[in-house]
Amino acid sequence: MPHQNIVFHGLLKHIPWTVLDRLVEEHHADPDPRGLKTRAHLIAMLYGQLCSARGLREIETNLRSHASKLYHLGGCTVSKSALSTANASRPFEVFAGLLSALMAQLQRGYRRKIGDCVRLIDSTSVQLSSLSGDWATFSAGVCGAKAHIIYDPDADQPLYLMVTAANINDITVAKEMPIEPGATYVFDLGYYDYGWWARLHQAGCRIVTQLKSNTPFTVIEDRPVPAGCSVVSDRTGYLPQRLAASRHNPMSALVREVRVVIETGQALRIFTNDLTASARDIADLYKRRWAIELFFRWIKQILKISHFLGTSENAVRIQIAVALIAFLLLRLAHDANRIVASPLAFARVIRANLMHRRSIAELLAARQPPSLQARQITFQFEPFASRAAQRRRASRACAAMDMAA
Repeated sequence: MPHQNIVFHGLLKHIPWTVLDRLVEEHHADPDPRGLKTRAHLIAMLYGQLCSARGLREIETNLRSHASKLYHLGGCTVSKSALSTANASRPFEVFAGLLSALMAQLQRGYRRKIGDCVRLIDSTSVQLSSLSGDWATFSAGVCGAKAHIIYDPDADQPLYLMVTAANINDITVAKEMPIEPGATYVFDLGYYDYGWWARLHQAGCRIVTQLKSNTPFTVIEDRPVPAGCSVVSDRTGYLPQRLAASRHNPMSALVREVRVVIETGQALRIFTNDLTASARDIADLYKRRWAIELFFRWIKQILKISHFLGTSENAVRIQIAVALIAFLLLRLAHDANRIVASPLAFARVIRANLMHRRSIAELLAARQPPSLQARQITFQFEPFASRAAQRRRASRACAAMDMAA
């Protein structure tokens, strides 16, 4: 009987192993104090992430039960203590480098002119136990970490990751993020810094964000707005020329304010340095920021990133990086097997059959009812719906995808 690889192997084949070997050599990651190789460490952590393991001992037990299937993966059985030591001591840069390589691998299929590229910037917080208090204390009795992400909504993938303690401001991290000249950057009030905006403007980037309600704006021109839409005003002008302590405002160029009214009646002041696009296009760009919120929701609910297997800063960083690696592997495998339309349904089928000896294509073809093959469930939101209303619609969409799965 011919040998048949397991479903897990179908995911791992998308990993650029030569890149991992180079990173291991560059950061002297092999061997660790317990003799666990990086490849086996990565496979064990990916397995735990994909099967939603609740602890290191659960990963150890499950891998031992599938010991005969690990040889062809390049993995091995791993003890709880060896995995704990590896998470605490192996350089995080190895996993971060592999994540960057996978991001670039997926991005190559979405080549566009840089002027058409949209970059969403945001962060998500995760709560940690008090055992992480030596590095992640947020307030009295509360510990947490933040994953700061640059996200491409067109390719539906992250492009950049930085993990910090929860008490680090978003704008502090944003100033260290790479800037792609000519791209469009969309972000919220957490990144309110005129100096950083000026850097983006000087790099030829388009900025779309929100102005605070008390920010003065000197109007130069009041432009006409289309009737029958949420846009109520479109004005060009200048931000304040002076800041606190009489400091000069570096964002002194002619800019634009587009006011929109959401379903609750609240008016949003959308700011942009794009003086040519229509007001509706600017409003639609800011609305796209919700895509990164859906991405955070997907990662936390499907890959269980809200539960951590270690308490040290290095262990938390590694687990977040591995969760994003798992997300990208699922994306690459889904793109290669367009049998199941819903990425959520695809992820759940893979998780339920991770160690079965079948190819992914055969598994999906056997499990997909004909009535669902043409169905594709997507998230749809009304322009500028309230955050609560958007969450309700996201919950209904997730419930619909659960039924499809």
